[in-house]
Amino acid sequence: MQIRLFGCTNHTLPASSKIAKFKPMRHQLDFEKPIVELQNKLEELKKHPETHSLGLSLEEEVGLIEKKLEETRRQIFSNLSAWDRIKIARHPKRPFTLDYIGSAFTGFSELHGDRLFAEDRAVVGGFACLGPHKVMVLGTQKGRDTKENIRRNFGSAHPEGYRKALRLMKLAEKFQLPIITFIDTAGAYPGVGAEERHIAEAIAVNLREMMMFEMPVIATVIGEGGSGGALGIGVADKVLILENAYYSVISPEGCAAILWKDRSAAPKAAEALKITARHLLELGLVDEVVPEPLGGAHTAPDVMAVTLRDSLLRHLNQLLQMSAADRLKQRYAKFRAFGHFAEKQPVPVEKVES
Repeated sequence: MQIRLFGCTNHTLPASSKIAKFKPMRHQLDFEKPIVELQNKLEELKKHPETHSLGLSLEEEVGLIEKKLEETRRQIFSNLSAWDRIKIARHPKRPFTLDYIGSAFTGFSELHGDRLFAEDRAVVGGFACLGPHKVMVLGTQKGRDTKENIRRNFGSAHPEGYRKALRLMKLAEKFQLPIITFIDTAGAYPGVGAEERHIAEAIAVNLREMMMFEMPVIATVIGEGGSGGALGIGVADKVLILENAYYSVISPEGCAAILWKDRSAAPKAAEALKITARHLLELGLVDEVVPEPLGGAHTAPDVMAVTLRDSLLRHLNQLLQMSAADRLKQRYAKFRAFGHFAEKQPVPVEKVES
């Protein structure tokens, strides 16, 4: 296998490694019903213009519906609940890691295996170019259909997936390449085999080693960011999150099952967990919220890829201007500050009685 590392140009990938074009699919979320109804009405009017009956010309009626459709879309997507955003983060049409690698990067050469046990297809990665920069890019990968989801284990990595990620990151450190990671997993695989092969140890080693890499590391949550499975490739100088992604120690359903003994309380748990991009930015757990096209990344994946690429390049250029020692100090301070909070002091009993 030949790997081209010297010179980042916009050359095309071999046919065997091209990323499949994003194919539109029909999938409607419950809060999108008003939008779908207006879209259907608009399509019906265009197909059968004789059905319009507002006493206006066809062009005027189409214009009114299009205006109403745009207003409805803006109103709905500017007032999403935490649970609505989680539904978008899990949308089956949402771009995955390989989609972004195929559209935002060039010259991707995928590497396989952890050199210890096996190849885990829930984690993908390899050499690539981000603009003029040679980088190592890796991330968790879900499947588009049942067959691929089984092959990718629904994006839940085994220990060998995290050890493969660590192997690639050590290669990047050896060749002095920045590291870009994409997080999109409900969590690490919790099966018996994963426990036998020490999934917790694999993630813990990644946390330790990623904290010490001298090259810049940028992590981006592009969909689901669940528990240690996400954090296993999430220790970075800069942590970005897409507008409709989430990052949490536990899924809303898991939290609801523990606290309320009822998984149907997931919407309430999602609000309480403060796991949306806006909340995470306010808490200082992420460095930037990358805006998505109206309706979510799946509505305009090419636009989303360009926005994400520009954001990654901006942060990478900033990090490359710093010395390795300064990056390490900043990274340590960043994660050291996590978990600090303040509570209101209780009112003394004597003051309450008076």
